[in-house]
Amino acid sequence: MNKQVFDIFDQICQVPRPSKHEEQISDWLVQFAKEHNIECERDEANNVFMRVPATPGCENKEGVILQAHMDMVCEKNSDVQHDFMHDPISYYIDGDLMKAHGTTLGADDGIGMSMALAILTDPTLKHPALEALFTVDEETGMTGAEHIKEGYLHGTRLINLDSEDDGQIFIGCAGGIDTTALMHYTPVDYAQCTHDYFAFRVAVKGLIGGHSGDDINKGRACANKLIVNFLHQLSTFNYQLSTIQGGNLRNAIAREAETVFAVPAAYKHDVIAAFNGYVAEVEKMFGAVEQEMQMTLDSCPMPDTFIPEDQAAALIQALYDCPHGMIAMSKDLPGLVETSTNLASIRMKDGYIEICTSQRSSVEKEKHAIKDRVHAALATACDVVTHGDGYPGWTPNMQSPLMQTAAQAYRDLYQVEPEVLACHAGLECGLFLTKYPKMDMISIGPDMKGVHSPQEYVSISSTDRCYDWVCHILEML
Repeated sequence: MNKQVFDIFDQICQVPRPSKHEEQISDWLVQFAKEHNIECERDEANNVFMRVPATPGCENKEGVILQAHMDMVCEKNSDVQHDFMHDPISYYIDGDLMKAHGTTLGADDGIGMSMALAILTDPTLKHPALEALFTVDEETGMTGAEHIKEGYLHGTRLINLDSEDDGQIFIGCAGGIDTTALMHYTPVDYAQCTHDYFAFRVAVKGLIGGHSGDDINKGRACANKLIVNFLHQLSTFNYQLSTIQGGNLRNAIAREAETVFAVPAAYKHDVIAAFNGYVAEVEKMFGAVEQEMQMTLDSCPMPDTFIPEDQAAALIQALYDCPHGMIAMSKDLPGLVETSTNLASIRMKDGYIEICTSQRSSVEKEKHAIKDRVHAALATACDVVTHGDGYPGWTPNMQSPLMQTAAQAYRDLYQVEPEVLACHAGLECGLFLTKYPKMDMISIGPDMKGVHSPQEYVSISSTDRCYDWVCHILEML
């Protein structure tokens, strides 16, 4: 285990850093630079820039930028008590793996930050002039990268440390855009219902979830879709919908969802039979992948209020029609998902229901085409449908000199040919190109799995290899 890298990561784990709340980790980075006599500045977005001069003999070499994001996805299991705004991440070692206790670990991208900081403070490393850029809000909008101004960065080559597969060099990524839909309604009191009703609660939990880009094609179930599809089957039972909620973050596949509804008492046993049949179908479809999946149907106290029947029917139909999952594979790069969409979250708030989705594509036209399909489905029930600004993709450059150097460095160290790929996840590199169009960039990282979910882990030995790889790249440059 590289002591310096993991000592720094341990310190990072003590600092809360949810997306859009990076003040504490930004302060910590500034203090780290001060303690190590590193030139540092911070912009109005809370992005942090550090600079270290070239070592003797490398003064005339082109500078290199090491880049990572400081925020983390904050997901936890429903039975775990954890406040991401205040509590440190509790982690443990399981053989070669570092894991968290029922929450996301934050190795995405805390390990990237740790490697960059370890390199900046390594007095034995030979390197050209180095800059480190730590951005905010990568996970929920990339607004930190968007706010980078022309002239802040001086290096001509950038190594993004936000990838999750050892021995792979990424030279391209998908662009993305988010959609939010709102359905306002006035609750109906149960006392106004004309039937004798029986109430049920259906819950889904134990799903794998994961990254809505990297994991969207791995055959995993979406808890929101499982709930919606079951409710859609109940349309003949004249049910009354009280609540429906599921998912959390736009860039995570929903792992848990729940609904409360009521049916005329005469249909009680029909609903139970329908549920058992539905679970059998779901297990046949997802059982090989979702081995910890739990779907339960329980009686519950009668709710005080329901969503108006016509709006509830329109909502479930809209969510049923809303696409989710992989839409198309790339025609240019075998094995790469081109276009996808994620039905990320359904939340009930005071007087309205909020639905969040995220669309990705490496083809700009297709990104907007899937956004328009989502819009059309949700607009049938929701009175407001809006889209974020989105972020651009990163077009691969197969002639990249930095990519060629990185590939040679990996061959030198490990006698294995690295893969050169593009990924379906969003990386900040596309935004950097809008301000620095001549920047030569790659993205690399150690083995991490389960990111954006409480199953997240990082390989310790792979982190050591990746750190040595970056150091060797810098020495070659």
